[in-house]
Amino acid sequence: MSITLADIEKRIESLIEVHLVKFLPGTFWQDKIAHRLTDAIKSNLATHGLNHPIPHHFVLVVHPIVLEQWQKEPRLLDGLTKIFRLATSEAGVQFEIAPTITLTSSETIAQDEIEVQVADTGVAETQSQETATQEEITSAKTAFLIIGGTKVFTLQQVVTNIGRRLDNHVVVDDPRVSRYHSQIRYVRGRFVIFDLNSTGGTYVNGQRASQSVLYPGDVISLAGLPIIFGQDIPPQGLGSSGETAPLSPQSSERSTATLKTIPIKDDKK
Repeated sequence: MSITLADIEKRIESLIEVHLVKFLPGTFWQDKIAHRLTDAIKSNLATHGLNHPIPHHFVLVVHPIVLEQWQKEPRLLDGLTKIFRLATSEAGVQFEIAPTITLTSSETIAQDEIEVQVADTGVAETQSQETATQEEITSAKTAFLIIGGTKVFTLQQVVTNIGRRLDNHVVVDDPRVSRYHSQIRYVRGRFVIFDLNSTGGTYVNGQRASQSVLYPGDVISLAGLPIIFGQDIPPQGLGSSGETAPLSPQSSERSTATLKTIPIKDDKK
């Protein structure tokens, strides 16, 4: 790595200062965010080495009051994600899937502190959640997507990535869709869709969602492109209401990426 981790940290700091400092309640945040994100990369490399897959999902953990403040400005999270992608790309840190940043809160975090959580390997879940295995999703079977009313895609992976890039599981050739737009994960016996900070947004039954449990018959919209989620035999406990509900905020399943170059230019996000 020709550019050091210290360089990455300084780059993130400077970009936040130029583009996002007005959205943060205090200038000290830019230093803490940059340090925690860089330290997360450093810890992973120190533990597993350069040849180990690097996690692509970074979660910023802040106090609930801070989370409420930050959520009032949606451009903050989107900006942090783009800055992180740019700084790591310039330094030669490469991900198979574009890294994403999400927010969560914890009462144990001081109001002037921040922590960063990342995955270690595979699709990991914290707390009491069970990690989905390929056998579990195989047993679920019959889950599928009807894309644009004509194409059918069977969900056979624990993690299914959707976007314009050719390295997605579901490649959508539509200019409205971001290169890495959304992701469907098999979590605790259910399929959950996550928006990957896309420009056009991910909608479920007309409501914009950052993450949402999918029910048979749900209509997903990726920046206007309709996708219907189907499942011949729904898992027990889903009920028959047909209502779509968000995943519990306590859940934090993570997926891990392998090393591969990610271009930054011409990003639709």
